[in-house]
Amino acid sequence: MIASDSILNTWNKFNDFPMETLTKVWFYQQGSVKKQRDVSLMREHREQFGMSGNCFDLALWLLDEFKREGVEAYPVGHDLNSDEAHAAVIALNEKGERFLCDLGDQWLNPILIDTKSTDYTNEKLSGFFPAAKVQVQEHPSGIEIHYHRPNGKVSKQVFQTERIDMDTFLKAAEQSQHMIKNHPLLECRIPCQSEIAHWEFYNWESFLSTTEGLMKDKKLATVEEWAERIHGKTGYNKAILIGILEHYKSIRG
Repeated sequence: MIASDSILNTWNKFNDFPMETLTKVWFYQQGSVKKQRDVSLMREHREQFGMSGNCFDLALWLLDEFKREGVEAYPVGHDLNSDEAHAAVIALNEKGERFLCDLGDQWLNPILIDTKSTDYTNEKLSGFFPAAKVQVQEHPSGIEIHYHRPNGKVSKQVFQTERIDMDTFLKAAEQSQHMIKNHPLLECRIPCQSEIAHWEFYNWESFLSTTEGLMKDKKLATVEEWAERIHGKTGYNKAILIGILEHYKSIRG
């Protein structure tokens, strides 16, 4: 179920890239007509300010890196052009087998989704998703991922695995960048003891998900404190973080 080195070498370049909606708000306020950034601009923002982006940004950037490395890959997603839209990438190995590469949900590794492959298993597997074991099951729309949490809770997510035309994908990406919700979100993968855990900042709360369970962080009172905490996890520029969080505070419902 593990991807080939050709896929992993590219994927691993993104190990410290969070998925977040903070950059979206910051760039929206810059005043450009087009809100979906080109990959070249994303690279500049990463170098200058430490930023990454939302699931569409990450999918487009990952596709660009795969193309540079000669790996065949294409965009996928579900609920496009809605506020529940999600974007990911499917990459093919040397045998033409498909692997789901989902930076938007902060997977640890790509996973095989071809259920006819001799390497496929529907066993619960660790090492692919933070703080959960996953199963890959067939589904009429593509595949269904089952997430098995340490507390016994099981959640399911259906992924449509059909290739999305790039023009269609870019239109959905542009629409996503125009949708500003009134609460900030940032997710990242961080080393924690002997595992890679999942840290999330959502709606002015933050917590760490590990195989031992959920650990809530101490609540913070000020934007400056939140900027300091997020900077500590991500390396994002603190002054820009303060500006973004001030904006979110002003539109909080």
